[in-house]
Amino acid sequence: MIEVRVKDFMVKDVISVSPSASIKEVMTLFVAKKIGGVPIIDEDGVLRGIVTDGDILRAISPVDRRFQDYFSFMTYVAVEKMENRLSELADREIIRIAKTNGIVSIHPNDEMKKVVSLLSRHHFKKLPVVDESNHVVGVISRGDVIRSIQNTIINEWQ
Repeated sequence: MIEVRVKDFMVKDVISVSPSASIKEVMTLFVAKKIGGVPIIDEDGVLRGIVTDGDILRAISPVDRRFQDYFSFMTYVAVEKMENRLSELADREIIRIAKTNGIVSIHPNDEMKKVVSLLSRHHFKKLPVVDESNHVVGVISRGDVIRSIQNTIINEWQ
């Protein structure tokens, strides 16, 4: 069996944002690049956080839902509150809503089986790849893992 390492399949051209990027800027990046998450990297290239489309949705979702019995009223209030909340949050720094503690990352020399385990156990879509100094050197996604499996295992069986 061929030993496959993260460095063999990680994406080295990492799309990232700085901690001071606004929520609006990150949303624009997500749409333009058709992605759903990015690492947050400081000016020295050190991983400071991770933000996903889910984090943004949770940040802008209405908080107060007292009138659950009045569906149409709630729909109106929820939409109005979400629009107000989005306009309030649009210029807020992304680091304020990002995951900054307990970030799961991997190293370039880790074996692919570790990646598979982490992605499946935590239901992550992608993982940052960091060196010994916590500098981001790549990312690896579920799709990268599937390609790795296809290239190494499936092709060996044929």
